[in-house]
Amino acid sequence: MDTKQIEKHQEQDDDNDAYSLYVYAIRSPITRDVYLRRLRIFFNHIHILSMDESMDVRCNVFAQRATSNPKWAFNKILEFLQFQKERVENQEVSPATLRNFVKAIKLFCEMTDIDISWKKITRGLPKTKRYADDRAPALEEIQKIAEYPDRRIKAIVYTMASSGIRLDAWDYLRWGHIIPIKEDGKVIAAKIFGLKVLGKRAN
Repeated sequence: MDTKQIEKHQEQDDDNDAYSLYVYAIRSPITRDVYLRRLRIFFNHIHILSMDESMDVRCNVFAQRATSNPKWAFNKILEFLQFQKERVENQEVSPATLRNFVKAIKLFCEMTDIDISWKKITRGLPKTKRYADDRAPALEEIQKIAEYPDRRIKAIVYTMASSGIRLDAWDYLRWGHIIPIKEDGKVIAAKIFGLKVLGKRAN
């Protein structure tokens, strides 16, 4: 993409701004940062402008070119996912990591009306396990994580360890789900109630 093409894209109305549409579609700030990081890795691989260029410009340039040439976009996505698939085969990353890249790119394409045959793309992806093969963390490990200097980590770790909620639950958790537990008129604890995540209720 040359400078004239970038300037032309930047002159488009805000309603057509691909970056803004993408950010709008992601409710959680944490999820947004993760998705943008994955999208940045994709853009780096297919050489959409320089890595020093801002993500809003890179998003808009890719969207403009992909909209006018969906076949080019399809081939670039397939090329990137094939590279990640080889990394899975070499056990450098997990199949779940590969599918997470798909989620980030697919959402971008959906929000910017880029016509991609996702059925063709997902057909060749390796299957992921439908169960967790990891173990529950030991008390010492939880304490070690809670020692991280960012004090927000302690609240997150303790909430997840005591309630059993999954990571996805943070996207939906609201103050209304937190029910205080009182003793002698003082709040001594709290419980999470009414939060449904992946078909399960966290109480």
